[in-house]
Amino acid sequence: MTARSLHEIIGGKASQHGLSRNRVRRDSRPKGSCEARLWRPVSKRQMGPAMIAAEGYDRQHKQHGKRNGPLGHVGLEVLRALYRIVCHRSGRLEPSIDYLMGKLRRSRDAIVRALKALKDHGFLDWIRRTEPIPKAEGAGPRIRQISNAYRLCIPEFARVIVERIIGPAPVPADVVQALEQHHIELAEMVAQLPLREAVGVSVHNEALAAALARLADALEENERESA
Repeated sequence: MTARSLHEIIGGKASQHGLSRNRVRRDSRPKGSCEARLWRPVSKRQMGPAMIAAEGYDRQHKQHGKRNGPLGHVGLEVLRALYRIVCHRSGRLEPSIDYLMGKLRRSRDAIVRALKALKDHGFLDWIRRTEPIPKAEGAGPRIRQISNAYRLCIPEFARVIVERIIGPAPVPADVVQALEQHHIELAEMVAQLPLREAVGVSVHNEALAAALARLADALEENERESA
């Protein structure tokens, strides 16, 4: 084997190793295309009740003889850290694994396992993301994996308790906009109906609707007589 061929083999292995490190995970989304559907405002008062719920859940489901519950000590540390860095107004939350490793002084494997446990038990959700590689040249990849976009969640079993303490979660802006648009369209439709039918659409109390319908009939009768 020549020095050149040995160099090519070593170089090829290094290249393959580099490609594997840059491998894009399945179901990843382009950065900027998915976050609006994931992120939701987070009340500043949510952290305390959420952590109490998580700690109680971890204790309650800890198996006899096991050191940790399903979330684990590191899982609770990660959840607390996420609540401290989330943007409460927008819900923006996108820390890298390296950031959490440095913040909590835990290994990569410990952080990854903690995130998975939080997701599996309903305290966290995320979307994997990619972004273009700037000035990418040659036959290499054109996109790279970046940090996930995360959303803090309240599991169903804890939602009643948390909402009793802090109140219900704010309605997302896109839902508010959709409701406003629905009301506008409904008002435009009702405005085009005869008065009696408009009353039936707008009033849900049967007795009141019947009384208003009779009034509408009387008004229309007066209009016909005066025409």
